[in-house]
Amino acid sequence: MVAGTRLRILAHLSKYYGNFDDKWNIPREQSLPGIAEALGVVRSAVHNPLATLEKDKLVISKNAQVTGKDSRRRKVIHITQLGLETLSEADFPEQIKKIRHFGPIPNSINLHGRDTEVLDISNILKRNKNILLNGLPGIGKSSLARVIAEKMMEEGWTLRWASCNNDTDISAIAKMWLNQSGMYSSKAISAAVDHPRNLLIIDEIQELDNRHINSINQLISDTALTKASILIIVRAPSPFDNLIDFDNIRLEGLLFEGAKKILPSNIDNILATKIIQSLGGHPLALHLWAPDTQLPEENDAVQEYVKSTVIKRLSDEGIKTLDELSLSPLPLNTDELFSSIGIDELDNSAILKWHSKEVELHHLIKNVRRSFFTQEKTQEFHSEMAKKWAKKEGFRAIRMEAHHRLQSGHKIDSDWFISNLPTLVSKDSSAAAIIFEQAIHNSDEEIFREIASDIALERGEIEIASSHINSLSDGINKTKRLARFARISGNARLATELDLKIFNQLNPIEKIKAQITEIVRLHDDRLPGKMPPDLINNLKRKIKLIDISSLPIENRNVASLSVNLLQNSIALETQDLHSAAVSRGILESQLGYDNQKLKIIDLKSRLTIKINDNVSPKAIEDARSEIEKSYNLLNKLSLIHMILEVSGPKYPEWIIQLHSEISEEYLPEDIATYRRLSAQKWYWKGILEPEKKLSHWREALGKFKSAECSNAANELLKLISNLI
Repeated sequence: MVAGTRLRILAHLSKYYGNFDDKWNIPREQSLPGIAEALGVVRSAVHNPLATLEKDKLVISKNAQVTGKDSRRRKVIHITQLGLETLSEADFPEQIKKIRHFGPIPNSINLHGRDTEVLDISNILKRNKNILLNGLPGIGKSSLARVIAEKMMEEGWTLRWASCNNDTDISAIAKMWLNQSGMYSSKAISAAVDHPRNLLIIDEIQELDNRHINSINQLISDTALTKASILIIVRAPSPFDNLIDFDNIRLEGLLFEGAKKILPSNIDNILATKIIQSLGGHPLALHLWAPDTQLPEENDAVQEYVKSTVIKRLSDEGIKTLDELSLSPLPLNTDELFSSIGIDELDNSAILKWHSKEVELHHLIKNVRRSFFTQEKTQEFHSEMAKKWAKKEGFRAIRMEAHHRLQSGHKIDSDWFISNLPTLVSKDSSAAAIIFEQAIHNSDEEIFREIASDIALERGEIEIASSHINSLSDGINKTKRLARFARISGNARLATELDLKIFNQLNPIEKIKAQITEIVRLHDDRLPGKMPPDLINNLKRKIKLIDISSLPIENRNVASLSVNLLQNSIALETQDLHSAAVSRGILESQLGYDNQKLKIIDLKSRLTIKINDNVSPKAIEDARSEIEKSYNLLNKLSLIHMILEVSGPKYPEWIIQLHSEISEEYLPEDIATYRRLSAQKWYWKGILEPEKKLSHWREALGKFKSAECSNAANELLKLISNLI
């Protein structure tokens, strides 16, 4: 009869039955390291049970490529049909498949010796209390949280799991918790999770960069006031000095009974006691133990054991991979490693921590390995890695190269950072913010502080923006940013004064560009609906003040096109069909009759024309067709918003679905037009998802502010106040 470890191995492998003929992308959970991790035991503890199972033809082994690894193959284990039948006859309790969960949840494992902690912490969380779980690296905090989460999910709780790395910001946590991208308002996020029986977990919170600590601290404070329960996992010391209403629980090493279950079953109690006492019951250290390793003296630091024994036994290839991972700012895909040959050795040594296809070192190992390096050696290594990443393409390569450049000790090449700024900001403003904060610490060039202030303004982080702006030298560049800051802060009077001061210092071309920019912003600074008469008059008055006659011909053409686009938009929104036709004719001569922009203008024109207070079904259908075939996100979203505006309050199901789908697409917010469009998107989400209206509108409020649309923000704030 199959029992014990062999039975648990069969139960684990049964989850992956059916992929025997596959030669590629076999789950790592079917490899020796994956099986051992799932069972919560050392690698050597599964050798004999696997050999017995294979001898009895209950499992079979073969070589195949494992998911998340490069082209090298490794041994994987498959359960056979006979193994399945044996498992069924053993009446092994089938685990409950649960339930509602979001985020990068770690694989489920067998946890040993933590029954008391699981029960105590679960009971505290169920009372709507919050916990800060801390302890040494590798002590088992994440594994404990995973088991607690499983227990609570089985009782009907919804799990929302976020795991932090160096680039994680408030938006990344919202994405993991809610599967909703683009959220930056802590109040909006907290409103979205404000439900009972919601378990919010933030793991590895000590990995956060200082740049994002305050905003995430605010998120924690806001969510702590909700009906949800929060479990924060941190490696001591915590980056948060004082979290109000959080129980602080420290996790210690395992006692004998629990620790013994991690070790091979054939070890007698005398040897097991010696191993456990020498390693202080530290779970990761126990997993790192191998029969041929020398134990440290009792009470020696676990770090010393890792340094003198675990790392020392690695081959040269293993050390190269270890060093690359130890100095990487982020987990890496194995295909990204320049020294990947040692990855199997590290995996078999229990040194790696996997996140789907990405891998990093356990933090205990990383910290110990970094202690080997002198500052000179560390900088030399970063310099070498910067050169290697420079040979790769794409945002990820730029982000990694930037980090290694900044840590190399070399003089900063400001031209390189500035030339790569658009890619960094448009792809990941969180990473860009961190990079330029680090650049400021490494260099006294004012351009870096200007960029850092711009990124903060675009992200709506007014405190950080204020700090950088106040450190700038007096001049027009500082005044421009002060004006933006005033608008975002809602101080319209000061913004107007500063704008006038800036305007008087501009050359003719810059003045006209500034006038047009202001008109576009004023035009967009409102909620959907009929344009107020005073705004219409103000826009028309400002357009008349624009004099492009003195501009060079090439600048005059661009300015004229912008003005005509504005006039056409205002005419359409005010149902001034004569003026719309005139401006449309001019635009055709400027753009060409088959220009895509002109096609969008015509569609919007048709959508504004109503007969018996109804829009033409053919116009809506043509707009739908254009949305579905267009690749231009700006055009698609603006057309969707226009259809929503003319078709309410009974919106067609297809437009609701389209808006929901497009809302998940990445919308870069480093351009003012996109920031305003994003704010409108969140406003409409509140209309279309009334059960989430408060959360969505709070997000829209923050985005209107960062887009410098104070009028729209004030209008929306009144609506939110009425909701509350």
